[in-house]
Formats: sequence, structure tokens, C-alpha cells
Amino acid sequence: MKFFEKPGADVADRVPPGQHLAKGFPVLTYGDTPQVSTDEWQFTVSGLAQNKTFSWQDFMDMPQSEFTADFHCVTTWSKLDVQWRGVKITDFLKEIDVDPQAVYVMEHCYGDYTTNISLEDFVREENFFAHTLFDEPLPAEHGGPMRLIVPHLYAWKSAKWINGLEFLKEMELGFWERNGYHQRGEPFAEERYSMR
Repeated sequence: MKFFEKPGADVADRVPPGQHLAKGFPVLTYGDTPQVSTDEWQFTVSGLAQNKTFSWQDFMDMPQSEFTADFHCVTTWSKLDVQWRGVKITDFLKEIDVDPQAVYVMEHCYGDYTTNISLEDFVREENFFAHTLFDEPLPAEHGGPMRLIVPHLYAWKSAKWINGLEFLKEMELGFWERNGYHQRGEPFAEERYSMR
């Protein structure tokens, strides 16, 4: 059975250069998969913002939205029309005050993973925190109980097991960015690796 296929003409405009369509939903993880229950999960905001800690219930009390988004992995596979449920970034940001000096965000995760994103890329209507995948609680291997989804960038920017945001006045590099990946990661521009 083939796990990947070339995109047909009907979806070619949705699939970035160099990508193949995945028939399943591959799991790629560096290191161990954190196992975090919703009871122990916490989310911390730090840096140039109102420093605050949220519980799982705090997120569940925020407006919940349904999302259908394409998903592009830097390892050259894409999955179209992935169905999620979660909290829009724009709704979450109503819960905190962000300093106007903040222009970058560092995503922090269980397992000590980090990745950076500009505030401009972060604060978009289509970005969200996901806790449900295809009507089921988000499994740990896909980043559960909560992950960020940033559909317009490669998936390493959609951090699994997210547990915090640090607002910064200048860019700092996260885990993969320190190890040669592009600082932004836009799929249609094939921003896979850094030119540094």
C-alpha cells in the first residue's frame, strides 16, 4: 500500500512544492512523547505580557470553534482538510494583555521543545489551540492534550504538547531553528532550512 501520493490537478494549488499527500496522518516526534493528563496540564504566559497561568478548564471555558485546515510537514508530506476543534488564538489573546514591544513569541512545550514565531504570523484568525482531532480527544502522539496549529507555516511551528507562550521583543531561536531549520518556515516558499 502506498502511504503517499502525488497531488491531483484538483488540489495542486493547495499543496506546496515538493510535498506529497499522506493517506494517513503520520507521526513524527523527536524524543519521548510526553504523557500529560488534562488534570495536570497547565499553560503559562510569560515575558512581555500579563504573566498568567491557565488550567485546562480555563481553556474549555473560552469560546470553542471548529476548524478544517491543511497540514504541511517539512519532511515533504501534506494532509488536506484535517478537522480540529479548539480555541482561536484571537479569542485566547482577549484573556491577556500583551506589551506593544512584543514582536515575537516563543512556544514552550512539555518535553522542553520550543519553537519561535513572529507575532504577526501568530495573531491570525486561522490559528488555534487544538484539543480535538476528527471528533476525538487529541492523542498524545499528535500533541495532546493540546497543541498549536498554524496552518500557513510548516508543522514544526504548530507545536505539540504546548504549555506556554513567552512574548519577546526580538527573535530567539527555538529547538529546530537552532538546529538548522528556517526561522519562519513558509511552505509555498519552501522555507525548510536556514541559509545562515
